[in-house]
Amino acid sequence: MSLKTYYQKKSVPMLKKELKIKNELDLPKLEKVIVSIGLSDARFNKDEAKERVETLEKITGQKPIGLTAKKAISNFKIRQGQVIAYMATLRGQRMYDFVDKLINIVLPRIRDFRGIPTYSFDKEGNLSLGIKEQLAFPEIKIEKVNKTHGLGITFVTTAHDTDEAKALIKSLGAVLSEEKKKKEEEKLETIQEAREKREVKAKEIKPEKIKVKPEKIKEED
Repeated sequence: MSLKTYYQKKSVPMLKKELKIKNELDLPKLEKVIVSIGLSDARFNKDEAKERVETLEKITGQKPIGLTAKKAISNFKIRQGQVIAYMATLRGQRMYDFVDKLINIVLPRIRDFRGIPTYSFDKEGNLSLGIKEQLAFPEIKIEKVNKTHGLGITFVTTAHDTDEAKALIKSLGAVLSEEKKKKEEEKLETIQEAREKREVKAKEIKPEKIKVKPEKIKEED
């Protein structure tokens, strides 16, 4: 059974019950899946860049398009208009085939995988995942890989919020995890929150005028 058929026969009844939505047209569904690979240092190596493009084409079954830099960043040696990444946008049957492969083959092959972290969902009902190595995909053969690299996957859904998105992805057979963010990420967020609080307090504090009362000088007899 294809994932598209599975959604229609299994996911729809499940979502109606869980979300208490009667009209099937109002149920959340997948709209598109975007798979991207950044070039990073491969920008300076034509063979590496070509390999990454071929990798993306193999795992998606679709020819990717290049993403160019909108402005120059001298610190990273990026020129305006330079290709810095490639992406493929999947829809329809190709999208369902990719998601089916991801859920049932790719994710289970990842070491220490315990489920898709729920913090990967945003408030708009979309899901963003990062895969550390392309070797998790069955189309990629280790003997033909010169350098490992990661890739990003974004699920764009019609869900109205995080809860609907979670229910949708779970109904497709994916395992979700309540795992918290890594300490490094939490630390960065804490620092940012503290900085924002200081800025708010600085705006609220108004300088007060200090009134100095002149003292009377007593004359000596």
